[in-house]
Amino acid sequence: MKNNDCILSIFFILSLLSVYVSVESKSLDPYKVLGVEKDASQRQIQKAFHKLSLQYHPDKNKNKGAQEKFSEINNAYDILSDEEKRKNYDMYGDARGNPGFDGGDAQGGHSYFRSGGPGHSGFAFRPDEWQTMGGEGSSSKSYSFSFGGGSSDSSFGFDLGDVFSNFFGGGMSGGSQFGGFGNSGGSQSGSGSSPKSLKSINSQLYKKEIIDKGVTWLLLSYKPTMRGIQHYESITEEVSISLKGALEVGSVNCEVDSSLCKELGILPRSKPRLYVYSYKVSETGSLLEYTGDGIVKDLKSFVQDHLPKFSKRVTLAQFEASFGTVETLPKVMLLSTKKDTPVIWRALSGLYRKRFVFYDTQVQDVSDPTAKKLGADALPAVVGWLSNGEKQILKSGIPVKDTKSTLRDLSSLLDSFEKKNKKIASTQSNSDKEAVPLLTAANFDAVCGEKTPVCIIGVFRSSKGREKLGTILSSVSQKSLVRRQNVASGPRDSVSYGLLDGSTQSSLLYAFDKSGFKTSDRLLIAYKPRKSKFAAFTGDITSEEVERFISSVLNGDVQFSKTRQKPTFK
Repeated sequence: MKNNDCILSIFFILSLLSVYVSVESKSLDPYKVLGVEKDASQRQIQKAFHKLSLQYHPDKNKNKGAQEKFSEINNAYDILSDEEKRKNYDMYGDARGNPGFDGGDAQGGHSYFRSGGPGHSGFAFRPDEWQTMGGEGSSSKSYSFSFGGGSSDSSFGFDLGDVFSNFFGGGMSGGSQFGGFGNSGGSQSGSGSSPKSLKSINSQLYKKEIIDKGVTWLLLSYKPTMRGIQHYESITEEVSISLKGALEVGSVNCEVDSSLCKELGILPRSKPRLYVYSYKVSETGSLLEYTGDGIVKDLKSFVQDHLPKFSKRVTLAQFEASFGTVETLPKVMLLSTKKDTPVIWRALSGLYRKRFVFYDTQVQDVSDPTAKKLGADALPAVVGWLSNGEKQILKSGIPVKDTKSTLRDLSSLLDSFEKKNKKIASTQSNSDKEAVPLLTAANFDAVCGEKTPVCIIGVFRSSKGREKLGTILSSVSQKSLVRRQNVASGPRDSVSYGLLDGSTQSSLLYAFDKSGFKTSDRLLIAYKPRKSKFAAFTGDITSEEVERFISSVLNGDVQFSKTRQKPTFK
């Protein structure tokens, strides 16, 4: 009787298995669902999912079967977008890692279930383990069975508890639900799940990494029970990849962090919502919701429009007009052929907005007058001005590998330039107002314009020459000999002072002399703007000699010559 009961039990289980196998065998191949090859990259899988989910999304497609197709697409993406699930599926045909149903064997053409592995009680129908039931030599063959013991996770290549619970709604698996296939831990058809690849943002991270950091963020707010999460995650990832480096992405689970979502006003309603932390409206940053369609192109356009805009788009003339004599922050300008401010430069302007003043200008090519005047010999180029007015070419011919690496390289350049600016600032004395300024296109008229009777210009061609001239002129300029403030004497004796970089402003020197004083590393030029006359001193540059020359100029003991043309910066 016991043997009969045992046999009946076995056949009963086999009956269940046959039904289970028939159900499992109907499960769709995720590769075929998404229309990709088995060696497809994550990028290819993501693009395929995005295209199909957009086509069959219930909000867009009301055709019969679209909902079911959309669920299949989501389930397929859930498997292939997860490295572990995909590996399990490729190995076992089951995303959970359970041994699955294999096809026919090459020897006997029979299908079989594989063993559940060590620690799992299971049985195996294997063609190479056939045994004779009718005795040796019998032609009657059957599968051998092996029931292990001592494991609570008994398995026939799948969870046995699932089999019973799926059919009878309980008993062997407490987590299973009545009337459905699969346990309660799996995703229901078409239901949402938590984004896997987006950084999870909570209150602490929001305050630490997002608020007023100068970085643009794309945030997905959701609740795990919502449909379409994977679609929103997919388009968010697509935009993130295309703007890599200029954009950070994250997700906020409003079921877990409901207080943060309420505080920010980003609670999702019937579906997930997308927000951009933008500096377009406010310099301190604010959250703006994307309300367009779930299309990558539209979302990317929205994000790009809300990237930082701290760089001023100007012409060279506008830039020179805005260049003050005394500056607190260093300035940087990007020269490129782009019609609009490049994404990388906008991202940098956000990151360094409190440390630099940003400009950018469009040039046609390196032969463009602006490029030539600023000394750029390849494009794109970045030109910097220290707070004392000194100009430097930070980088010419910037290689644009990808947004992230280029952004990193430019950040390194700006960091180095900032350190140099701080070093120069720290060496300046408290009497900065008395320091001799470096002449630029922006301040030349103020220092050596027609309102100034005499302008003493110290010309240098090396950093050493500049340092020496600057020290001497600063000292001499403060002596009563050349700073007569007596009202009775009038402004005729007033003198202004400036330094000029002869290595970069040779064209201005040609206005005085056709040789441009090329043979002199250091010299002084006494320039009378109103009369368009000048006198040059190319002798030994010492404090005594410089003082003697300037005194002679003021006393009328120096012969002046007519300038060849009006000196201007080009």
